Amino acid sequence: MDLPGIALRFALFVDLLLLVGIAGYAGWRHPVARLPWIVAMLAIVGMLLSAAGLVVLAAGMAGTAIGDVDRTTLEMVVTATAVGRSWVVRIVALCVAVALAARPRLAALAGAVALATLAWSGHGAMDEGVIGRVHLVADIVHLLAAALWIGVLALLCALLVRVPDPSRLARTHRLASGFAGLGTVLVVAIVASGIVNAWLLVGGFGGLTGTLYGRLLLVKLMLFAAMLCLAALNRFRLTPALALPTGDPASAWRGLRASVAVETGCGIAILALVAWLGTLAPPVAGL
Repeated sequence: MDLPGIALRFALFVDLLLLVGIAGYAGWRHPVARLPWIVAMLAIVGMLLSAAGLVVLAAGMAGTAIGDVDRTTLEMVVTATAVGRSWVVRIVALCVAVALAARPRLAALAGAVALATLAWSGHGAMDEGVIGRVHLVADIVHLLAAALWIGVLALLCALLVRVPDPSRLARTHRLASGFAGLGTVLVVAIVASGIVNAWLLVGGFGGLTGTLYGRLLLVKLMLFAAMLCLAALNRFRLTPALALPTGDPASAWRGLRASVAVETGCGIAILALVAWLGTLAPPVAGL
């Protein structure tokens, strides 16, 4: 198991998903204090993680230790490989995100470009022709939809971590209820793109049960199903209870806080699995 590579992939996934999700949703309909600072810091961390990831990638391609990677090897990876060229696009996009941090909607678009480049460092780049383009598009849709979901969860966590007051209750209700319609669209996008990816990478039921990749994918699907159940609980029961004129909004707040915490934990576990899956050969590679 390539632990350094998995850890870097996981950290980069989390960072770029938060950048796009927070900047996109907060800039669109949920203003956040110190948002430009948050956007800039996430973009800078993304550049640092990308730089470290390039060194690890170059070491793996050259078959050398990380400390032995030289400038020539790095230049070869950047100029002669698709993943290297996508790395350049990511760095440029993150620089743009830093420059536009005070304009979160535009920064989110730059972050979305940076996030999309991760598709070229995963299994989406292994196919060619029309199938390759379909795979890359599915990967990008999957990433962007996940980013908005994770971003809203992060915003909810920031609100729910403190003791509620009437103003915080109202803001939490607006954020959670406002996400309902978009959340449905995101679920459809994640499921549809996930089906395409599974079809292209797994190939059949045997690939799910007979390989490590398939078994990890099944765990990911179970975690995603748990997230869907919790999201439904939040949408149809806990969030409406925050605004009821009668009842116990404090109890609804505690329930929502627990539900969002578990949902966020499931999301983090999924990202860790995705980082691991990206280092494994998919079942179709053995066909």
